[in-house]
Amino acid sequence: MKVMTVFGTRPEAIKMAPLVKALNETEGIESVLCVTAQHREMLDQVLELFQLVPDYDLNIMKPNQTISQITSNVLVGLEEVLKKEKPDVVLVHGDTTTTFAAGLASFYQQIKVGHVEAGLRTYDKYSPYPEEMNRVLTGHLADFHFAPTERNKNNLLRESINENIIYITGNTVIDALLEVVEKPYEFEDETLKKINFEQRRVITVTCHRRENLGENMENIFGAIRRLAEEFDDVEIIYPMHMNPKVRETANKILNGVPRVHLIDPLQYQPFVNLMAKSFFIITDSGGMQEEAPALGKPVLVVRKETERPEAVEAGTAKLAGIDLETIYAMSKELLVNQAAYDEMAHAVNPYGDGHACERIVKAIKAYGEKSTNSN
Repeated sequence: MKVMTVFGTRPEAIKMAPLVKALNETEGIESVLCVTAQHREMLDQVLELFQLVPDYDLNIMKPNQTISQITSNVLVGLEEVLKKEKPDVVLVHGDTTTTFAAGLASFYQQIKVGHVEAGLRTYDKYSPYPEEMNRVLTGHLADFHFAPTERNKNNLLRESINENIIYITGNTVIDALLEVVEKPYEFEDETLKKINFEQRRVITVTCHRRENLGENMENIFGAIRRLAEEFDDVEIIYPMHMNPKVRETANKILNGVPRVHLIDPLQYQPFVNLMAKSFFIITDSGGMQEEAPALGKPVLVVRKETERPEAVEAGTAKLAGIDLETIYAMSKELLVNQAAYDEMAHAVNPYGDGHACERIVKAIKAYGEKSTNSN
């Protein structure tokens, strides 16, 4: 049985790397890896960390590329690869443009699609944009749905997806996280090397969403500035996204503020270790809502809604929104109220136990054996 995995961005690569390794090690499965390089440098860092060598690299990344260009380049590039390899199943992940385009390309070749991290929904097609619709559309192209949680499964059932092709697996990001964070590590970044993580309370920040550009981002950074000015035992670390608009806003509001460190993006291994040493997290990222709770770190989500409500329900994350005063107040609460902090830090992570890849491979193998027997 031939299984092709396709991904193109750093977050996909992180979450799919342990699955590719599991497929490579599974008897009876021929594993093929194709990357689109929707992200180039950041993708390569993850491939190197997990020691993965793609069989195909579409290398589509261009400066200032549009969503339409990414979609069309993935469609055209994958067509030849799929015709040559003729895989039984193509695995895609999550909600990127690569995910949707790869699912569509596979459908055009009448190849079965497995959707990893299926069933997440905000029910607002413009938030996150374009990720919400990428995920929804991929869900209706897919033949196998690997849903992290029961809620994700129920979302799919409401969309009339057949229950027999939905598998609750947990999230593969926990598999990746646990593999990386268990290894001994010392920071190479000069800023991080100088911080005394034992005596300082470190808040790690990420902020990059398209829908937060502009006033929302100014509010988020304004709240962070107030925290730094009020609490002299707090260090705030923001690995700045490469988007020039994000960097312009961050520099305007945060540059030069004492104990606020604007650093370049970190590779996955140092970033995971930074999370593990942080006091809490402020983020508009999806993946960090899953990762940080596995490390016992409270998460404040600076968005109006989240497609990961399980974390909010479990108490590991709180939706802080995009209002400056609210973000500031909720952050301050974690700094001054030990009980509130402990309640979040000790909540049970709803996203799995680190065995998601094992469950996905088992489901794929079972499908392969069933197909062989029926023939």
